[in-house]
Amino acid sequence: MEKAFPEIFALFGNPVGHSLSPLMHNAAYEKMKIDARYCPFCVENLADAVQWIRAYNIRGVSITIPFKTAVIPYLDEVDRSSRYIGAVNTILRDDNNRLNGYNTDWIGIARDLEESLEIRKKTFAILGAGGAARAAVFGILQGGGIPLIVNRTHTRGKEVAQEFGLPFYPLSEIGKISADCLINTTPVGMAPERGKSPLQKEVLSTFRWVMDCIYNPLKTQLLKDAEEAGCTVLNGLGMFVHQGAEQIKIWTGVEPPREFMKQVVLDALKEEDDGD
Repeated sequence: MEKAFPEIFALFGNPVGHSLSPLMHNAAYEKMKIDARYCPFCVENLADAVQWIRAYNIRGVSITIPFKTAVIPYLDEVDRSSRYIGAVNTILRDDNNRLNGYNTDWIGIARDLEESLEIRKKTFAILGAGGAARAAVFGILQGGGIPLIVNRTHTRGKEVAQEFGLPFYPLSEIGKISADCLINTTPVGMAPERGKSPLQKEVLSTFRWVMDCIYNPLKTQLLKDAEEAGCTVLNGLGMFVHQGAEQIKIWTGVEPPREFMKQVVLDALKEEDDGD
């Protein structure tokens, strides 16, 4: 009997070169003894890329910046949470060749937060107005927390805040906000621009917790500044692992080895730091 071809999974985004998703997913499939390959694609034309899913029998796709919202019209079905969030980060091609959209970012954020603090009745200042910000809003609302939106661009920030019925603050007024936790969902500070922070250090002491959704580097300039300001800090590693693990569950129906996945990414990041 001939050996079947491995199951194909993919990452669609632009850029994708910095992502450790391929390393994490491929290590997980090997550990789970699933014959599968996860491949990154730097996408220029989203419509063409979506056609590749059926043409090349790709079973599942991770969607990252800047396509999480733009991909929705190309899908056959979008689940309730993705529709509410207005962003998809996971596509499953089902046995009927239909493309189904999901969002696991909100689960990643909520699970990671809950490991460090109780979300219920706490106030969260969410910095940003993109797909990750929308996912954070949904996760916090699901957990009984109180989110508010902070954004540099007034128009976009107000739009997201109004859509969810939340307060909006321009970035210039962040010092006036009273919140338990700040969550950065912007890419400011992500490798290779490690020295950048979206905020001035002086405003951070008003928050008890500061979370950065960035996982590379593990300690962004924002988190370094927050530590100096006396905040408890959370990096994006837990969120990254949980959202990826939830994708694997959707695609395979099997619970993946989360702690193993976390260690794989941690080892890779430490190796990067040692090489600098």
